[in-house]
Amino acid sequence: MVSPMYDEAQRGQESVLDDGSAGAPVGPASRWARSKRRLSSVDLLAVHFFSRAGRWRLGRASAVLISRLGNGWIYPILALMLVAHLGAKAPRVILAAGVNAGLLHLLYPRLKRLIARPRPFRSDARVASLSGVLDEHSFPSGHAMTLTGVLVPIVMVWPDCLSAAVGLLFLMGWARMATGHHYPSDVCAGAGIGFVISYPISVWALGV
Repeated sequence: MVSPMYDEAQRGQESVLDDGSAGAPVGPASRWARSKRRLSSVDLLAVHFFSRAGRWRLGRASAVLISRLGNGWIYPILALMLVAHLGAKAPRVILAAGVNAGLLHLLYPRLKRLIARPRPFRSDARVASLSGVLDEHSFPSGHAMTLTGVLVPIVMVWPDCLSAAVGLLFLMGWARMATGHHYPSDVCAGAGIGFVISYPISVWALGV
């Protein structure tokens, strides 16, 4: 069942930049509805662009692999890297990252059910899903949210890895769009929420 919050957005995807009929009332509600239609249209165009990677075997395999790593497999790898680089300092960072991930993992399913935005491949038959999904809702991206929450304390203690962390987050966002599972706004919102929640927790946990 599609949330009323996205009924207007879905109609906007069917008519890309329709500004409404002549004589339609122009007020805050009307402008907001038009803005949502435009955002939804741009979102969908971006998904079509990134999902082109699925036409080639390497792009498809890369997107699916990165997405599956984001299901949880990437976090033990990051933990091992922290132990190798930070030594005795690693457990505290791993604990902070784990607390962030746990809280965000509890939060994002509730946000998804509340907003109930359909995934791109559910909304547009031209978008293919390259792998299975953990749930039916799109906004926000749980992969981006959780990964951001894990990366924040790592970067705070190991600032030299900032560029690598940003690159990893961008790769995850690309993979989620390339697989047809998320819009750019889902990824951006997930990363933003993940940062806002995990940063103060990390400051407290790490004492910085």
